[in-house]
This record gives sequence, structure tokens and C-alpha cells, in this order.
Amino acid sequence: MSVFDGPPNSLTLPDLVRRAADARPAATALVDGPIRWSWSDLRGVVSAVATGLIAGGADRGDRIVVQAGTSADFVAVYLAAWQAGLIVVPANPAYTVDELEHILADSGARILVTGSVVAVAAADRLIADHPALERVIVAARSGTDELPTVSQLTASGGSGEPQPARDRCDDEVAVILYTSGTSGRPKGAMLSSRALVANLAQLAALQPGLISASDTILVPLPLFHVFGLNAALGLGLYFGCTVVLSPGSDATSTLATMAAERVSVVVGAPLGFAHWATSSGSAFRAGFSGVRFALSGSAPLPAELVSSYAGIGVALFEGYGLTEAAPVVTINLVPEPTRHGWADPKPGSIGRPLPGVEVKLLDADGDVAEPGDLGIIAVRGANLFRGYWPDATDGPDADGWFSTGDLAVADDDGDLYLVGRRADLIIVNGFNVYPAEVEAVFGRLPGVSEVAVVGVDDEEHNQLVLAYVVPSAGAKLDPADLLERAGRSLARFKLPSRVIEVARLPHTATGKVQKWRLAPRSVG
Repeated sequence: MSVFDGPPNSLTLPDLVRRAADARPAATALVDGPIRWSWSDLRGVVSAVATGLIAGGADRGDRIVVQAGTSADFVAVYLAAWQAGLIVVPANPAYTVDELEHILADSGARILVTGSVVAVAAADRLIADHPALERVIVAARSGTDELPTVSQLTASGGSGEPQPARDRCDDEVAVILYTSGTSGRPKGAMLSSRALVANLAQLAALQPGLISASDTILVPLPLFHVFGLNAALGLGLYFGCTVVLSPGSDATSTLATMAAERVSVVVGAPLGFAHWATSSGSAFRAGFSGVRFALSGSAPLPAELVSSYAGIGVALFEGYGLTEAAPVVTINLVPEPTRHGWADPKPGSIGRPLPGVEVKLLDADGDVAEPGDLGIIAVRGANLFRGYWPDATDGPDADGWFSTGDLAVADDDGDLYLVGRRADLIIVNGFNVYPAEVEAVFGRLPGVSEVAVVGVDDEEHNQLVLAYVVPSAGAKLDPADLLERAGRSLARFKLPSRVIEVARLPHTATGKVQKWRLAPRSVG
């Protein structure tokens, strides 16, 4: 059960904090390294920061960009801004000043909270160049002489008269999340309070239940990304359990934290799960010794990883979602209780829709695809966004359906298998080639650690298939041998024209390969 029993769509995330603090004030709410806040502490910090923001002149509906990484400061400002009636715009701490300026200009943000050294150094310039921007606050335990810090904001708010909560609620936009922008500038997806909480309620409706207030959930994901923000942090707040933040990328230290904090739930990305699985066996087992539920999302999950975790008694499930759905749409968790509490996951499947979420596959004409045929995923549910900032453009249609652009096929049980994005489709001499299919074959070949497949135009504007391959440690790859082996599983037209060995692939913070960084637009 969650910490409340009211109608979920009328609740806000600050509501969840207040109710957990009433029910279990001394229980641990948040752990971030040496920082340990009880629910009572968290409520007090959120209230103080909200009071400080309002006292500083923040008006309801103002946008506040939060660029604070996976940290207690991010959590405090995120919840406080929501409680103060502001619209939160999470931003990647790794953004260049140019990338940050796009977010500031597009959102019209009035406040920037940042832990970025480059952003802090450019604070005067940012304020000068963006008339709407009035305040820059440093997300750090110690800041600069010129700029206030979140800690100082908390102290000033805590010493003043607490402001009454004025939460963003119901269909009001609470968060604007900028999509990764595979082409052109990122667009801001407008997520309402109702949509964000609805997705948590949809996850909570799965039976048997995922987690409870007695759990400890690890959040090793960036909080500027919707998966970490709502499916991990939000889920912990919804159930009132202990949230452990793990902002570092070092697998050994994270596993040690998991063992020390007795983590029982992990919500992560495939890249993180892969790093943990390749750590020393004893550290891997110790870290996951108390884990009873593990969920991967944000990128495809290799079947080999599912097997690795099954080998230590952990069922690793996979979910599918997108920013515009707040984010979870499907999960390959089937309600057939076993020693894990659920049936073992189907490797490679993204499963079935959550309760309260509808999914259909559409063919090229926009009609429902025939069983077994490939189709574009369309989604309908209370968790969908309102459209893109600022005019709510390109949101769900008049019937509430949103076409994701992702391609999938369903098996006889109704479980979905993600094939790729429509935009990633490669057409070779009139035949469709889906990169995910080619990547799956190459990924199983000996000596291959990772692979990314892209399409490029040749001199005659035909498309060619390129495979960028990362070798396993110590492996020597022969492109001709790889193609010969892959040809046993792939039709000739699907085989790459060129196999390019690279030391690493470029990834987003959540593990997705940035394919646009790999291939030229055309090759001679």
C-alpha cells in the first residue's frame, strides 16, 4: 500500500511527502551520501525552500530550471518548487552554456538552480542575455561569494514565516521535460501533476504489488530524466519508502552502498545493470543480496543481462516508456506468483500495458495492425502529456491517442517486442531494415561488447547499413568473420556494408546510444 488512500489524480508529490511525514515522521526518507533525512526532515526542508522561493518573489506559474544532478538539493528544490506553484524544468548538469541557454530561452525561466561549474561561471552573462532570468542559485553545500546556495535558501526560508502550500495540481503543468532531440533542438514536453501521479498509480495497480513503505529503493539514474524523476524517485515518494540516491558511475561504490543500505528495489538503466554484473562476483552478489525487485528501462535490455541476474536469483524486468507518458507504458511483469512474486520475465519483451494504459499497434495507413504484424505504438491514458511547450502542440489526438513513433510486434500472448523507432528505419533497395534486429544478432557474436547500427546515404542516395562495433576486453575482431557469422541469421540485404570498430559508443546519461553522433549523412 502507498502512504495515502485518497483519489490519486487529485494528489501532488508534495502531498505524498506531507502524508508520509504525518504517518512515519522518524522513518528515513532520503539518503544522499552523508545526508540522511527523515520524512519529517524532508517536509521541513521542502517547506523552507518553498518559503524562500516565494519570499524571493517567485510567482505561481514561473518556470525554474533545476540543474542539480542526482542529489538531495535536486529533490528539495523539485518538491519545493512544485509546492510553491512553480513549473520545474529539469536540465542536464553536463549541458554546455549554449545548450542551457536554449532551455532558458525556450522555457522563459525566471530562476536557475545549478550545480554546473560552467553555468555558475557564466551566471552574469546568462542573466544579461535572458531578460526573464532574475536569479541564479548554486546547488552545492558551499557556493560563491556572489551567488546564494540552496542551503542558504533553505536557511532563509526556515527562519521566515512558512508559506501556505500552493501546489501545482490536477491538469496544471508541473514539469517541462526537454526531450533528447535526435534531430534539431529539444522540445519541452508538458507534464501535468495529474499525469505524473497517474503513472505512479498505474504502477502501483500492478498485482502483486511492486513495493511497499518498508522497502529501500536505489535511484542510480539522472533526475533530469523522466525515468529517474518519476519511475524511480516518484515511485519511492508514492509508497513512502526510503530513497537512496547514487549519483556516481562507479559500480563498486554503488554495490557497496546497496549492501550497506540493504537496498531491496533497484530502478536502473541497462548500462548500469551491465556494469554491476561485470563487477567482482562477491561485490555483485552482496549488493543484490537483498534485492527482490529490479526494473530496467530507457534503453533495450540485452537478454544476456537478464540471464546474469537470474544466475544470482534476481528477476530483472524490463519496462518501456517515453517522456510524453510520464514515463512507463508497459512492463514485462506477468502476475503469476513465483519465488520472486512474479513469473520470470520474457527476455527481449517489453511486456504488456500497465493497468489504466491502452496500447495499440498501427500500420502504415493508421489502421490497427494485424496480429503478428509490425506496427507503430500508440498510447492512451491519464499519464500522457499535454503537448509540447508552450502551445501544447503535437499532443494526444481528439480521442486521447498519442503515436510514439516506436515500432513493435506482439506475440501470441499479447506481449510486445520493441523493434526500433520509425525514424531509425533503414530502407535498402526498397526493403525495410530495422537496426534493433541487426544489433541483436551482432550483439550475440563472440568478442562483441556493444554494437550500434545506422543507415547512411551513398552517392546515389540509396541507403547503406553501417555497424559500429565495440570489442570485448582483449578481443580482436575480424569484420569479414563477423559478417559471415551474422549472415547465418540475417538476410543479405540486412547485413552491414561496413563494420567499423570503435573503442566506445557515445551514450546519453541514461544509456541510450547517440546514433546521430556516429554516422555521416552520406558516404562515397
